[in-house]
Amino acid sequence: MPTSVGVVGMGYVGLTLTAALARKGFVVHGVDVQPTVIDQLNHGKPHIFEPGVAEAFREHVGSSIFVAADLPKSGVDVAVICVSTPVDEHTYRPNLTNLAASARFVAEQCAPGTLVVVRSTVPVGTTRRVVLPALREAWGDNVRLVMAPERTIQGQALRELVELPQVVGGLDDASRDAGLAFFGGLAHELVPVSNLETAEMVKLSNNCHTDLIYSYGNEIALISERHGLDPLEVIRAANLNYPRPDLAKPGYVGGGCLSKDPYIMIDSAGDREPFLVGRARALNEFLPTHVATTVVDRIRAVRGSTQGARLSVLGWAYKGWPPTDDMRGTPIATMMPVFAEAGLTVLGHDPMVTDDVIRQYGGLPVSLDKAFSESDAVLVINDHPDYRALNIDSVLGANRPAIIYDSWRILDESAIAAAGVQYGGIGYVGRGGAGVPA
Repeated sequence: MPTSVGVVGMGYVGLTLTAALARKGFVVHGVDVQPTVIDQLNHGKPHIFEPGVAEAFREHVGSSIFVAADLPKSGVDVAVICVSTPVDEHTYRPNLTNLAASARFVAEQCAPGTLVVVRSTVPVGTTRRVVLPALREAWGDNVRLVMAPERTIQGQALRELVELPQVVGGLDDASRDAGLAFFGGLAHELVPVSNLETAEMVKLSNNCHTDLIYSYGNEIALISERHGLDPLEVIRAANLNYPRPDLAKPGYVGGGCLSKDPYIMIDSAGDREPFLVGRARALNEFLPTHVATTVVDRIRAVRGSTQGARLSVLGWAYKGWPPTDDMRGTPIATMMPVFAEAGLTVLGHDPMVTDDVIRQYGGLPVSLDKAFSESDAVLVINDHPDYRALNIDSVLGANRPAIIYDSWRILDESAIAAAGVQYGGIGYVGRGGAGVPA
């Protein structure tokens, strides 16, 4: 089993893989281009939150985890490319600059025949088209190349890196066998596939399917809203003891993967645009704007004007459970222009997100109690456990908001309505307060 591993890119994928490998006994050499990231990690202080990662770094840094701008001159048995592959915010085309640069870096710093693993999410055909030429130019035919997609969920990455089946596709049989031997030291179950492209397609298929599932829940919510129905009642009744796949509840769909991987899938389709993937992504991207507009309309209906109104937003990270501080694909980024145009002052609270980040997005940090006592309306965006545990009677004092929009329907609707406060959620008109049906 290979024992020395180079991980190129200390973003979320590389960071969690480094921690998981070190816990399994590998010696891991992490590489990053940012001096501050290198310094933080070498002091055992990860720059990204993920349960268990900080503990792993504190335990192993300096003994089996080393982070630098280069790989060791003695070489590594395996080099894993984990760099970001963003999509352009205007064209939505994948930007593969980091991947190409990393392939050249590995070719220069590693010996011919080193097992190279691509872990970044890429359009189908990219590993062969972008990574392979750089390796062959430097190493000739002595190339062992594998595509092994990362498929973990934030908040459970260290467990899932071990427990989830690991898909491995190789340039050839020798590459695939080497990849299987490597990941056999990490994952409980291995799934060999016939080539690089199949492994690339697996990752895109998983994530785009998730986006599609969630979009259908959001579609149900938007149609229910038009008819004054409760989408959660519809979904609960549809799912109860029914043997077909469950319908998903409505909600925001963000994060580093789901907000970009559908565009990578679309790019993979070439000039034959997919029927479903793009429409599902468009619907999920429309939802935050729809909610923001709905909240603005409700404030205007109560106050007569939105100018100068104060809106408290609870939950700035893209999701609340499992808890994360990740702002990639966060709904608030889409909502803030709507709130700014309406003249709202936006107060912000999130147990995981720093005050500086809230300010960067245009919010004013606020404590949880003041979020309810010093605002005209409260918008709950994510379902962090702190919000699920809120006691409505204790937070609604003499000074209370007129509106609470509970995106995930985690608060006590009856208590909110009894306090004379308007309540609503995604696709749900709600009850209580002036002008809202009880």
